[in-house]
Amino acid sequence: MYLLPKFTLPSGFRFRCVPNSLPPLGLLILLGGCGGLWRNSNPVKTPQLSDGPSSAPIAMGSSFVADAVAKVGPAVVRIDIKKEVTNPIGGIFGMGPPSQQQQGLGSGFITRSDGLLLTNAHVVEGAGSVAVTLPDGRSFPGKVLGADPLTDVAVVKVAAQGLPVAPLGNSASVRPGEWAIAIGNPLGLDNTVTLGIVSATARTDALGGGQRVAYIQTDAAVNPGNSGGPLINDRGQVIGINTAIRQAPGAGLSFAIPINKAKTVAQQILEGGRASHPYLGVKLQAITPQLAREVNATGNSCKLPERNAVVVVDVVQNSPADRGGIRSCDLILKVADQAVKSPSDVQVAVEGGQVGRELQITVERQGKTQALKLKPMELPRPQG
Repeated sequence: MYLLPKFTLPSGFRFRCVPNSLPPLGLLILLGGCGGLWRNSNPVKTPQLSDGPSSAPIAMGSSFVADAVAKVGPAVVRIDIKKEVTNPIGGIFGMGPPSQQQQGLGSGFITRSDGLLLTNAHVVEGAGSVAVTLPDGRSFPGKVLGADPLTDVAVVKVAAQGLPVAPLGNSASVRPGEWAIAIGNPLGLDNTVTLGIVSATARTDALGGGQRVAYIQTDAAVNPGNSGGPLINDRGQVIGINTAIRQAPGAGLSFAIPINKAKTVAQQILEGGRASHPYLGVKLQAITPQLAREVNATGNSCKLPERNAVVVVDVVQNSPADRGGIRSCDLILKVADQAVKSPSDVQVAVEGGQVGRELQITVERQGKTQALKLKPMELPRPQG
């Protein structure tokens, strides 16, 4: 039983409390769930905390994930490869053949009903034979039309007609916090679906140096075997190609090639058999205030400002950078009006240009800013 303090109802107030709605012992009485112990017949307007629109209620039992998977899932394939690798002890004292067969698997998705599909370059690297299996059980031999190691995109073709096709979305509109659904064959477990969110976009430093992709980062569970499979949104559109993971305490981080980038690379492979990558010919280094102080203390000819920046360490002779006027010790500030903060940022920004088309590079030299015009050339192909 609650003992309420004696009080007198002020003029103009009416008792409005609902019976049996008293709060638990120990809580303030005015916390009652009946909207207050009394109400003024001429209430004062409560200050508004927010005037934003109310969000639509979430439909209980919504099956948006299942609906999205139903659109894309039939076009997600398993890719099995076989390749010959050198036996390290082959031929030594008769301990085995000089080569042995190695098997691998990954994922992919069909983009054209006549059997064109996308996957990762590392999935089909060195493949002697490729087998593509659909979720309905049909299997076809595949032919690798081309692969680009720099972006990890590959195009495979099977001889078939009327195949299911995965709808392609627009990765430029992807935002952190959106749903991200991965479909593939992790660890050989076919047609596995995992759900997460887009954790970040435009990750240029996700996988170390040498990458030319601004990755989509997600927390959707991805494992070996998911490589080459689609990352899709809640509308059943492919927004990326799952390509890599980074293990971290508590959870892994997964990264996908934005589908817009994959489409560009794949189109170049279809048209010319390989992808084109612009090349400047500079060696870059990220600097910090501490590193700049250490370099300056050595008496180096480069006098670096003590701030975070990207410095040109070396310029390849007769390269586009050399001919365009870039010099060692220059700080790269912008590429085509896009601010850059790391060597990876520079690489990705240059990748957005075109071979032979003028590209503006803004540098800082001895405290003064200069805008230089360069014409990137085709990235030299690795020898051998």
